[in-house]
Amino acid sequence: MRTDNMVEEDKQWFAIHTKSKQEDRADSNLQAWRVETFTPRLRDYTCNKFTGARTYVTKHLFPRYIFARFDADKLLHKVRFTRGVQSVVSCGERPSPVGPQVIDIIRSRVGDDGYIKLYEDLTPGDQVMVDSSHFGNFIGVFDRRIDEADRVMILLTTVSYQARVIVERGMVRRIGQNGPVLRRKGVSNH
Repeated sequence: MRTDNMVEEDKQWFAIHTKSKQEDRADSNLQAWRVETFTPRLRDYTCNKFTGARTYVTKHLFPRYIFARFDADKLLHKVRFTRGVQSVVSCGERPSPVGPQVIDIIRSRVGDDGYIKLYEDLTPGDQVMVDSSHFGNFIGVFDRRIDEADRVMILLTTVSYQARVIVERGMVRRIGQNGPVLRRKGVSNH
């Protein structure tokens, strides 16, 4: 007789290719089949070109892709034909599992608000570089966050001149850090 533990071991993570703009529909329908899903989202903003006002929107980290954990021998057919699903990412005829460590890495970037954090946390005094053609990759010191972390204040030091500037968080990266950092231009960090 198989135990629940053995059944859990048969489950693997797979990348699900969804139909256009149907990530949430596929996610919901797979959950209705009692399939565990992971749909990483991030919070982005758009600026009104006339007023400059920001509007926040939720976007998917991987447009048209979500992750699902299931036993392929038992549920592959059901998953493939779930509404919102285009296909299960495969190599040949067999679906290609995604290593659980990949899911763990992405999940480790999910903040308390449920959104993926694309940037490392900055603390006052961190040395940073401003990646921008306007500022020519200036080096400065992180001072503080403005507007719930969408903008940050940086103390820039140039030859005999110091200035505080406010820039978009996506333009700033900490320097002297080891390891990769998920980054995407123009995306706010929450």
